[in-house]
Amino acid sequence: MNTSAPLGDRWPIRFNEVALLGAILLTILLTMAIDQNHSYLKDPWVSAVDIARNTALLGIFSLGAAVVIIAGGIDLSSGSMIAFSGTIAASIMLALAPAEMRELKPVGSVVIVCALAGAIISGLLIGTLHAWLITSIRLPPFIATLATLVGLRSFARALCEYTTSTFWSSKSAQINVYDPFFKVLREHVSIPVTVFIVLALITWIILSMTVLGRHIYALGGNEQAARLSGIRTDNVKWFAYCFAATTAAIAGIFYVANESVAAPVNQGRGHELNAIAAAVVGGCSLQGGVGTVLGTVLGALFLRVVIDAVAKVIKTGADVYEGLIVGIVVVIAVTFSQLSQIIASGNRLFAGALGICVIPVLALTAGSIVLMTAGDWGRTGGALTTIVTLGLLGGVKAYESMRRA
Repeated sequence: MNTSAPLGDRWPIRFNEVALLGAILLTILLTMAIDQNHSYLKDPWVSAVDIARNTALLGIFSLGAAVVIIAGGIDLSSGSMIAFSGTIAASIMLALAPAEMRELKPVGSVVIVCALAGAIISGLLIGTLHAWLITSIRLPPFIATLATLVGLRSFARALCEYTTSTFWSSKSAQINVYDPFFKVLREHVSIPVTVFIVLALITWIILSMTVLGRHIYALGGNEQAARLSGIRTDNVKWFAYCFAATTAAIAGIFYVANESVAAPVNQGRGHELNAIAAAVVGGCSLQGGVGTVLGTVLGALFLRVVIDAVAKVIKTGADVYEGLIVGIVVVIAVTFSQLSQIIASGNRLFAGALGICVIPVLALTAGSIVLMTAGDWGRTGGALTTIVTLGLLGGVKAYESMRRA
């Protein structure tokens, strides 16, 4: 059984977490050197606030994703859950105060409390649905949460159109939210950051200092052994999936505040992959049983620093490359985490004909990225990158062949 819980660690911080800190600092330094506008030097506070806000929003539901992964599961629905919970909150406000919402007036504290409660309760309900599908219907977590990934967003759009047509007599796929409460959430970065820190502390306490936390690690390490040892694995799964959905619901409230609108069509789209990426980059193993809260926090910060660096260096159209960057970072992180196991087992990174074929694919991919993002010297840089990558990977292939011989 894998019992790599942080409770038993000799050191309070792991090697991969130290490496992440170094990678964050290196990324910042490289951005300062490459960015022609020198944004980090001219406007350090503005940059810091922007990174802090985006890290907090990503980190809030990344904590939930990490708990599910440590428990040996996966949750693909957090992006749709963000859109769904935000739509629930906006729909409740519209139903209880239609005139105020239409005239962009304050809806009152009671309506706000009802909206927030509705959003959070929706997270608990969806988490319960996931747990039931996985434990009772015996659906694989991938299939169960893939279904809600698609279904929740569609449901949220239908709810949005029904609510607007019922209370405004005009169907709309989004609901504008201008209440002063949401303006406060948007303008004061300390609020989402504080919520993120509090949730991180709560998650750390649960995983490190409670029986439930030990059961989560045991479940992820070996579910059959955990069940035979008397752990109520179904209850542990229920907690993990409810926690993940609830953190995504909380994030949904902040996304509505940031964008002043509940827009289920696009809000939170693809964010589930960012949450999984933050957890994996932070050291969580997709096989389960391994991961820490600190690693997840640093993983979220690292992703946001990288994305911010891309935006500052590329400037126009930087969002086009966000998914590409996240994907590359995840692959590299997982590869390094598995590197010791690959070496110990005697396997090779570029074994056989498949290894020979993939080397030019990787080299051309690296060169293409530089070609599209390097501006004036893109052609030269792309060609050089392709050649250098081809040489490096070819060298690794040759070294592996020599060792094998």
